Formats: sequence, structure tokens, C-alpha cells
Amino acid sequence: MRLEERRAAWNERAVAALHAPRAALPNAVLAQALAARWTPRTPRAAVDGFWRAHPLRADRLARALAQRSGAPDGWRWTFAGEDPRRLRVPPLPHRLVKAEARPGRCVVCGQAVFRLGWHRDLWGAGATNQRAAWHACCVVAWKLWNAPSDHRRLLARVQGHRCAITQKRLLRTAEVDHRVPLFEVWRDRRDLPWPELLAFWGAPNLQVVNRSAHTGKSIAETQDRALRRRSALAPEPLQSDPKEPFLS
Repeated sequence: MRLEERRAAWNERAVAALHAPRAALPNAVLAQALAARWTPRTPRAAVDGFWRAHPLRADRLARALAQRSGAPDGWRWTFAGEDPRRLRVPPLPHRLVKAEARPGRCVVCGQAVFRLGWHRDLWGAGATNQRAAWHACCVVAWKLWNAPSDHRRLLARVQGHRCAITQKRLLRTAEVDHRVPLFEVWRDRRDLPWPELLAFWGAPNLQVVNRSAHTGKSIAETQDRALRRRSALAPEPLQSDPKEPFLS
């Protein structure tokens, strides 16, 4: 059987599965699945493929769901040690809650997970998916937050292929950077509400810059951190007693 015949047979079976009454996919997901060269064979595969194709939309939705949930009572962003690599991972307070205590809740945003990993009960089942712990959109958002360089082409297209610092044409060696460095988020903004913190890992704080501009920005940040450390270690100047006469 030739490739075209195999693909036609595959797509015929997949389309029938997606149009089954139990599937009832959202219109946007179904439209994208039917337009694919190889149609996803299961509804869940169609949902996952939809969010993989729209990582920035997944990022916005995941942060909006987190805004709806908020952080658990008494939570505060902390971590053990001073390893700066730990700042690459955004804080997830709902992941600390045992799954047994909150079945059917997303560990990223804290909201209920329904069929096919969807964030709304489009099927009117009235119950969450007790076996799920991630929204399909939150999976994609989590990957964007932890590995933004994998989405360099998409971010560059959003910027019009211009360097965010110099406004010059982006080169092939361009790199993804955080506008506000994550160490600065930890140093100066760690007490912000948790949903606001997530934006520093998401698209609002991501930019694509040419390597030379990125190097200059990194040098300036390093110099600023060194200056702050020296200022913190410098001894305080002695205060002269105004009652004592000045010595000549």
C-alpha cells in the first residue's frame, strides 16, 4: 500500500473517531485536527496537538486559571540553598498539596481538570477527571516556562523578527532572554502574589535578542549584582559626635 493510500485510510478511521458522539471536541480543536495532514486518532491526541500548536495561548490560559485559584493559605515562595538554577523552575504551590487530598485538580493552576484534560466541563458531566492531575494547556505552558528557548522561532515572529534591545534584524544566533532576570524576581519581587510571579516565566517576560546584545545585558546585570554585594559588605561609616570639636 502506497503512502497516500495509508494516509487516506488512517485519516478516515481518525475522522470517524473524532466525530463520535462521545468525543464532542471543542470546535477549534476539531477544526485543527481535521486540517492536519495526519488526523489525530484519538480525541485526547487532538487536544494535546491543539495546545502544542498554540503555546502562547496555553501560557495565557494557565496564568488566568492560576489567578482564579490563587495560592494556598500561608504559602510563601522559598527554596533551600542558593543554587541559581532552581530559579529556572517557577513556583507551583498546588503541586505541594497531596493528590489524594485534591483529586481531579491541576498541580499547576489548582483548577479542576475535566475530560480530555480540558479546563471546562463542556460535556456537562458534572464531575472532574479523578485520574488527571494536569490540564492539557498547563502541560504546554509548563514546558514554555522551563524551556523558552524551544519556542525561539515563535517568539521571534511575535516580535517581527527584530531584536528586543537594539531593534535590529534578528540573526540566526539570536537567543531567548528574560526581560526581568529571574534572580531579580527572587531578590526584589518574591512577595508578589503567586499568579503575578508566574508572568515572569511566561510570555510577558520573554524576549528574543541578538547574541551580542544579550552578552551586553548579561555583563550589565553581573556588574550590578557585584556592586550590590560590595555595598552590602562595606562597613558603615563612623558617625562623628557633633558635641566634639573638629580636630585640625
